[in-house]
Amino acid sequence: MTERKALPETAEEPSEADRLRVLLRTPAYRKALVFSCLIGVPISLAAFWFLVGLHQLEHVMWADLPEALGWATPPAWWPLPLLATAGVVVGLVVTRLPGAGGHIPATGLHAGGASSAALPGVIIAAIASLPLGAALGPEAPLIALGGGLALLFRDLARAPATSQGTALLGAAGASAAIAAIFGNPLIAAVLLIEVAGVGGPQLFAVMLPSLLSSGVGALVFTGFGRWTGLETGSLAVHFPAPPSSLDTGDVVWSILLAVAIGVVVHLIIIGGRLAGAFVAAAPLPRTVICAIAAGGCAALYAVISGRTPEDVASSGQGTLAELAAHPHAWSVGALLAVLLFKAAAYALCLGSLRGGLVFPALFLGAAAGVLCSPLPGLGVVPAAATGMAAAAASALRLPVSSVALVVLVLGNAETIPVVILAAVAAFITTELLPTGPSAEPRRPRGDPAGTTATS
Repeated sequence: MTERKALPETAEEPSEADRLRVLLRTPAYRKALVFSCLIGVPISLAAFWFLVGLHQLEHVMWADLPEALGWATPPAWWPLPLLATAGVVVGLVVTRLPGAGGHIPATGLHAGGASSAALPGVIIAAIASLPLGAALGPEAPLIALGGGLALLFRDLARAPATSQGTALLGAAGASAAIAAIFGNPLIAAVLLIEVAGVGGPQLFAVMLPSLLSSGVGALVFTGFGRWTGLETGSLAVHFPAPPSSLDTGDVVWSILLAVAIGVVVHLIIIGGRLAGAFVAAAPLPRTVICAIAAGGCAALYAVISGRTPEDVASSGQGTLAELAAHPHAWSVGALLAVLLFKAAAYALCLGSLRGGLVFPALFLGAAAGVLCSPLPGLGVVPAAATGMAAAAASALRLPVSSVALVVLVLGNAETIPVVILAAVAAFITTELLPTGPSAEPRRPRGDPAGTTATS
């Protein structure tokens, strides 16, 4: 008889649950959790006062100062000197300060690369851009502010700096800051998970089918519940909300509109990247040129529509609330004008000034939805919801965060199915389109490694 050779025993791979237990038992990770809890308080306070300062300064520039000079509303030319000033300040920050004031907004949101050395530039660039009329939002500077402050506190505490710890604390700080603008910690966590790219392409490969099937499933349950009058029971808490129900027209139009809006927003982002490439060759003078051009868009809009130039020269947060409250007060001409000029100013600011993509995209999507709402079988609220979800998903390339944001903004559970369908349709459409040119940030002076803060 021949002897059988014993097969070598192979070590069994630890499961994900075992890995999590090991991680939670690691003293360094537990210290990071405690530290993240502690820094959440000062970072949230800093983010709160940062947003208050931006809001107050914007009110001074666009309401108090014109009123003091004798105008009830800002005149049409008002954005030109303000945005020229913004262009000069941001251009100087890009060329003189570490971190270049943050990355170019046209490259999207980023969670990594924050540094405490870049904080002054990020704050100055945001203060110069947002209150003075940049068609950008405050969420990206908040991410940079939170991440940079977290690393600053780590350095002050003389905690060891490791690559894993830096990424962890940067994300924690960014989440604490970004929750201030959205008013919801869950949104901040979801946004940072997607921005950080946890799971890579596999994450999106799993999420998209899940999102799509959940949206279709919600439609089926909603439809059968209404048709049969029967209830299955659900783990949900119902709050009073305006009654609305989706029908076939809402669903069909939501998909078609999402594809069209996804294409248009993608073209706007490509325009922002082209503007970024134009600015990179000579940051100071060309930043001023792009900023003045954005101001010109706002001025032309005011002359043509007879409305305030602030509709174009702003993040869109306040105008979005006005549009939602009185959608029928906007004529077709005014909606077309604000879409055209806001999109142009948005693209110019994406490539030159500093800020975020979220709020202008939400406004453009809502305006496009309201403009298309007279289509047969399409309601105003589903149309606006579809537009916001599609525009956010196309601009951010973050479908789950886009759904969560729009649901939070609308506060209406009835529109969740079309929000999901629109976000998935726009995201897939955008991903299938040519990516266009890149707009890599210029390596700033004083930052030889090329590491820039996020903004």
